[in-house]
Amino acid sequence: MLSLLLVLLCASLCSSSSDSSQHQIETLTDNVLVLRLPNEEGSMVFVPLTCGEAYQNQPVTWKKNGIDVPALQGNQVKVRVEEMNGGNYTCHLGPDGEYLNHTVIMIQVENRTVILKEKSPEEGHIRCSAPNYSGSFICTWTKAQYRSDAAVLLVKAERHLENIPCVVAADGSSIQCQDASCPFREEQHRIALSIYIYSYSRLEEYTKSFYLRDIVRPENLQNLHTTDGKNYSWNYPDSWEKPCSFFSLHFQVKVVHNEDTCHSDKHIRLHETDDPKFEIDFKTKRYIICVRAQDKHTRGPFGPWSYCSVNRNTVNCSFLELQP
Repeated sequence: MLSLLLVLLCASLCSSSSDSSQHQIETLTDNVLVLRLPNEEGSMVFVPLTCGEAYQNQPVTWKKNGIDVPALQGNQVKVRVEEMNGGNYTCHLGPDGEYLNHTVIMIQVENRTVILKEKSPEEGHIRCSAPNYSGSFICTWTKAQYRSDAAVLLVKAERHLENIPCVVAADGSSIQCQDASCPFREEQHRIALSIYIYSYSRLEEYTKSFYLRDIVRPENLQNLHTTDGKNYSWNYPDSWEKPCSFFSLHFQVKVVHNEDTCHSDKHIRLHETDDPKFEIDFKTKRYIICVRAQDKHTRGPFGPWSYCSVNRNTVNCSFLELQP
């Protein structure tokens, strides 16, 4: 009876150990395998690799990151991957033969991200923005301090099974995408975005789901000016959709002291309006008037500030860039 209990206890412990080391091996793209692990410490997994069916009876040898691995011989092999030690495995015809094929093994640790900085709890690691409803949008991110080498491996964007083409910026910190949806059509489905970013052998997937109307952020208002030092007016952004009667904007006007900025929480006046004009109703001769816009109907995110700095009879108008 005691022996039976010991056998059952051992089986239970072995089962628990096996469950704790569960992993998945999936093909992400041609020549890229992803080994998904519950954690990165103490893991060791044997990953099967194949050079190709055409080389089944050939004297195939293997290299890892350009270095010979004598223990790996033949068309089908199993490589030992410990913790984050993936790499690029190339197969060759004979010891000094020609290159035949390759497989890159990436490691993805579940529920752990270290490559990108979180922009905010609400936005996560990726911020997406569109200047209008034409379907063009940009998504940006910031690499962690010690992950400046990180690069984009793959981008997947789609809306209701329709692929959305995206282009990665040269510095690898953003993408530009173009959705073919009609700007006058009511959005029925969200845009689903997945960005795969790697640093050495570490791979991380960042996802985001949104309607275009949630990320439309009007650009700087045009021609903010005053004719008499009291009445201010401005125009819609040049990039905003037409007609303006259909794509209407709502404006926020903030007047702050000269030593403050448009981002200051302190203000002399704070006013919201649908009319592209505002009248100064106080006697202060030194102030900054700031104006920004949002979609009137969806009340989505505000765009950047346009502003005029007033010092008695001197008025200088400009605008602020949208924060990354």
